[in-house]
Amino acid sequence: MDAPRLRAADDDDMPAIAGIYAHYVEASCCTFEETPPSVDEMTRRWRQIRAAGLPWRVAESGGGVVGYAYAGRFRARSAYRYTVENSVYVARDEVRRGVGFALMRALIADCTALGYRQMMAVIGDSANAASIRLHTRLGFRTIGHELAVGLKFGRWVDAVAMQLALGEGGDTVPLAEPSPASPPP
Repeated sequence: MDAPRLRAADDDDMPAIAGIYAHYVEASCCTFEETPPSVDEMTRRWRQIRAAGLPWRVAESGGGVVGYAYAGRFRARSAYRYTVENSVYVARDEVRRGVGFALMRALIADCTALGYRQMMAVIGDSANAASIRLHTRLGFRTIGHELAVGLKFGRWVDAVAMQLALGEGGDTVPLAEPSPASPPP
């Protein structure tokens, strides 16, 4: 497979994004959501991320969207304003082909350029070796385990917290607020 083409997500991508995510909602514990969101709901979420000036990218291959990644605010309180949380999902027939890695590298670069200092990953299911491996390859380190915090498919599910310093990370105090993004190419 050729390298996927990465670009900013747009309205037309929402049906594909909703379809990719629905698979993980219905078949895995990597998300604690139990009912797949509608296309309208995914569009609302995408607009909310973009209104905050944060990046949401898609990967295209073979004429269609094969994955997506975005960064959202980690927490609402103002002291967390330099920290984002990532999400990345790849179409099930495209996993282990570098799509997630490419999306995450671009997302990390976008968030660093915007002035964010930390990126968090909250990985559903401590058995989710693929996501843990992906984040580790990108330089994230495991900072904790949240035991039995979700109940899905009749079993208790852990979450794994991972963290990556962006730019100067916590070594210096930023001189400016993170800047709103214009959509990446």
